[in-house]
Amino acid sequence: MITNYLKIAWRNLVNNKVYSAINILGLAMGMAVALIIALWVYKEHSYDKFLPGYEQAYQVKRNFNSNGELLTFNTTSLKLADVLRHNIPEIEYVAETDWMGPHGLMAGERKLYIPGGITGSDFLKIFQFPLVEGTAAGVLQEPFSIVLTQSTAKALFDTEDAVGKIVRFDNEHDLKVTGILKDLPANSSFQFKFLVPFSYWDQPGTWVQNARKGGFSWNSFQQFVKLREGVSYARVAAKIKDIEKSGDDENGKRSDVILQSFYRGHLHGEYKNGKEVGGFIEYVRIFSVVGILVLLIACINFINLTTARSAKRGREVGIRKAIGSARNALVLQFLTESFLLTFLAFVVALLMVLLTLPAFNGLTGSTLRIPFANPVFWLAVMGGIVLTGLLAGSRPAFYLSSFNPVKTLKGAVQSGRSAIFSRKVLVVVQFSCSVALIVSTLVVYRQIQYAKDRPTGFQASQLIMSNTNSELSPHYRALKDDLLRSGVVQSVATASSPATNVEWHSDVDQWPGKYPDETIEMGVVQVDQDYFRTIGMTLQSGRSFTGNYPADSADVILNTAAVKQMRLKDPLNQVINFQGTQLRIIGVMKDALLASPYTAAEPMLFSATNTTAGYIMYRLAPGVQVHSALEKITAIFKKHSPAFPFQYSFVDEEYNRKFQQELLMGRLSGILAVLAIVISCLGLFGLAAYIAEQRTKEIGVRKVLGASVTQVWVLLSGDFVWLVMISCCIATPAAFYFLQHWLEKYDYRITMGPGVFIVAAVMALAITLATVSFQAVKAALADPVRSLRSE
Repeated sequence: MITNYLKIAWRNLVNNKVYSAINILGLAMGMAVALIIALWVYKEHSYDKFLPGYEQAYQVKRNFNSNGELLTFNTTSLKLADVLRHNIPEIEYVAETDWMGPHGLMAGERKLYIPGGITGSDFLKIFQFPLVEGTAAGVLQEPFSIVLTQSTAKALFDTEDAVGKIVRFDNEHDLKVTGILKDLPANSSFQFKFLVPFSYWDQPGTWVQNARKGGFSWNSFQQFVKLREGVSYARVAAKIKDIEKSGDDENGKRSDVILQSFYRGHLHGEYKNGKEVGGFIEYVRIFSVVGILVLLIACINFINLTTARSAKRGREVGIRKAIGSARNALVLQFLTESFLLTFLAFVVALLMVLLTLPAFNGLTGSTLRIPFANPVFWLAVMGGIVLTGLLAGSRPAFYLSSFNPVKTLKGAVQSGRSAIFSRKVLVVVQFSCSVALIVSTLVVYRQIQYAKDRPTGFQASQLIMSNTNSELSPHYRALKDDLLRSGVVQSVATASSPATNVEWHSDVDQWPGKYPDETIEMGVVQVDQDYFRTIGMTLQSGRSFTGNYPADSADVILNTAAVKQMRLKDPLNQVINFQGTQLRIIGVMKDALLASPYTAAEPMLFSATNTTAGYIMYRLAPGVQVHSALEKITAIFKKHSPAFPFQYSFVDEEYNRKFQQELLMGRLSGILAVLAIVISCLGLFGLAAYIAEQRTKEIGVRKVLGASVTQVWVLLSGDFVWLVMISCCIATPAAFYFLQHWLEKYDYRITMGPGVFIVAAVMALAITLATVSFQAVKAALADPVRSLRSE
C-alpha cells in the first residue's frame, strides 16, 4: 500500500513540476536554516560539557557591595583559595590561576608567543582535559615544569618525544616538559596552549607569596573549585558566603563569595545586582526562535500551495471515495506525499548546508560541521523530517480527504471561504515574521552604527599596542628612544591596561565630601608621562604627569566621571585616599571609552609609574606607510627582545571587536530576513500563478469589456497588498516590544521612531509587488480569445 502511495506521490510531483519545485525549494531553504541554527545552538550549549565531571566544576566569584549595589567580580585572592581549600570539606579541589595570557616559549631556535595558564596543581583534576602523556596528579607538581598541548609540542620539537625536554619560559627559566595534553576542542572556554604550575610563581619572597600572606583585598587571580561527588552548590553556598567578612579587610567585609557552574559561564556570563541574569544565551534563544520561524514560514508555503490546488485533486478524491476508500486511507496517502516532498527537501537542504557552512563558520567564528557519523544526529534529523512532514502535510491531508465524493465527481469542488480565509491568515503570519525580521535587522544595524559613531575620547587610528615581556621591561627606555628615532613613530607610552580595556578595578576610600559608608569602584590604570598624548586623550583641567619619579607617585589624575561621582566642584589639589596612600589630584581628563562603547564612561583613576607596565603603545607618525613602518618597528623590537617574536595589534581593530556580538546578531538577522522573504515570495509566486489560472475566464471577459493591463494588474495584486499591509500592522508592535527589551540592556542606545517601521513596510510591499506582478502582468497580457476558450 505504501509503495502504491509513493508511486502516486511521485507521479503528482512529476506532473506538477513548477509547484513541486516551489514546494521543495521553499521547504529545503527553511530546513537548511533550521539545521544550521540547530548545529550552532547545540555547539554553544555544548561548551565545556565534554569534560568528565563538569557538573561539579565551579568558578569562584565575589559580589561586592558598592553603595548598596552588588557588583560581581571574577577576581579573587589567594587567601580565599587557602581558606576554601582547608576549611570547606565539601570542596574536593581548589586551583588558583592567572588570566591565561601570552608568554614566550623557546626551544633551540624555535620561538613562540602563545596563550597559556599558570595554574594550581589541582587544575587538571578539576578540568579533566585528556593527557596523552603524564597524569593529572603528577604533571603540575614540580615548580619548574610545563605541560604542552600536542600542537605546541609539535611546533617546538617536531615529531620528537617532548616529555623530558627543556623549554625556556619567558627567557627567564628553563622548564621541563612533564606532560602532553590533547589540543583543546573549539567548544572549550579555556584555549590555553600550555600550563605552568602555580608554584613557579609562588616562591618565597615573590609578590605572589606576599599576596598569599596578604588579606582578602589582594584580588588579582582567578579561582576554580570542584565539589565532591553528590555535593550541591546549595549545600555549600551558606558556608562560603561570609568567608571574607571574617577578616580585617574593609573590602572583604563588603564581599559575598559565590560560585557559578563553570559550564554556564559561556552563555550566562552577565550578572546584575549579584544575580545571574543572562549573557550570550539571549542571542542563542533569539536565533533558536528565528530558525523555527523560518521553518514555519516554509511549512506555510507548503500548506498554502497544496490547499490552493485542491480542485486539481478533487476528482481523484471523489473516485477513491466512490470505490470505497476510507478517509484515513486518504489521509495516509496525502501524508505520504508530504513525507516524500519533505525527504526530497531535506536532501536539497543538506546540500545547501554543506555549501554554506564554510561561509557561516567564517561569519560566526565557529567550526561547525555536519556529524554524519553520529547516530544521535540522524535520529534527530529523522525526527525533524517526520515533524516537518506532519506540520506541512497535516492540514492539506485532512482538508483534501474531507471532500464530498458526489460534489467532486460533478466538478463542484471550489475553495470555500474557510479555505481562502485560512490561506490568507497563513500568508499574514508568513509576512508578519518576515517584516519583523526586516525591522530587527534595521534596528540592530542602527544601534551598532550609533555606538560606532559615538566619540571615544581618544584617537584609535594609527595607534598600535604590544605586550611587554621580561626582555623588553629592562630595555624600555632604549626601545622607546629607538622607536622615536626611527621616524615612523610619533609617540610611545606604557600602561598597565590596553587602550581598549581596563584590567584593574579598586576602591577609593576617602575623598572630600564623602558620605558615611560610601565607596567608589574605579578603573585604575598606571601610566607614564606620555600616555595621554600617545593615545590622544584630552586634558580638561590641571596638568599631566611630569616623568619625575618619585614625585609623580604622590599625584593622581581622574576623569570627569570620577569627579562627578565624587561631587568635587574644585577637584584640583584635593587629596584622596587610595589603598592607604594619600594622593593629590593634579589633573582631570575628559572621559574616554576605554571599556564598553554602549555604557557611560566609568570613573577612572590614573596613577604614575616609572617602570614598564603590561603594555606598550606607540602612535605612527602622520603620512607614514603602515607596511614599511611595521618593518622598521619589528627590527627595533627584535633588537631589544630577540627571544620573543614581535606581536602587535591595531587599537582601532581591537575597539571594533567590541561590536562583535551585535554585528553577529545583525548579520544573522539580515541573512535570515532575506531567506524568510525569499521563502515567502516563493509561496506568493505560486499562489499568484494559481489565482491567475483560476481567474483566466474572468480576466478574458474584463479585457473584452475594455479593462486595461493596469486594471487587471491591480485586480490580481490588490489582495496580496492588503495582506502584507495587515502583516506590517501585526509585526510593528510585536517587533517594537521585543527590540525595545533588547535595547534596554544598553545605556547608550537609539530611540526607535516610526521611520524604521515605515522603511520595513515599504520594503515588504515592494518585494510583494515585484513577486506578484510577474504573474499578474502575464495574465493581463494574455490573448482574451484564448482565455475565454480555456474553459
